[in-house]
Amino acid sequence: MFSKACQYAIRATLHIAATTATDERVGVTAIAKATGSPEAFTAKVLQKLVKAGLIGSMKGPGGGFTLTEARAKKVKISAIVDAIDGDSVYTGCALGLSKCSSEKPCPIHDRFKSIRDDLSDLLERTSVHDLSIGLGEGIRAHVLKG
Repeated sequence: MFSKACQYAIRATLHIAATTATDERVGVTAIAKATGSPEAFTAKVLQKLVKAGLIGSMKGPGGGFTLTEARAKKVKISAIVDAIDGDSVYTGCALGLSKCSSEKPCPIHDRFKSIRDDLSDLLERTSVHDLSIGLGEGIRAHVLKG
């Protein structure tokens, strides 16, 4: 449902939140390794998250990315999805048809609309902090690696 970039962005944000809860910074190499994402691709995803104001960054020696616990409680998963994938997850056709709409629905448009609405509600109500709490240590490594 989410693009690969969006999946990496969510996993990277969770890793940053877990690693930097004490105001430390984590570098792109460590994030890429933890999420199983190519480093250059990770850097591009992280740039989008910084530009959207979802994570912090600092350049230079001792630099890296941060997401304090207080900020992680405010950042909703929907904001990450929006920063990376836009609203296509909420508006796109389940069958990938470009002309699908309420006026010209595909065969599953109405049923899929309720699923999209539920997904939107879930992502709007779930913070990075909520998601990270739900991940146990054993599960966290598996989730972050995909």
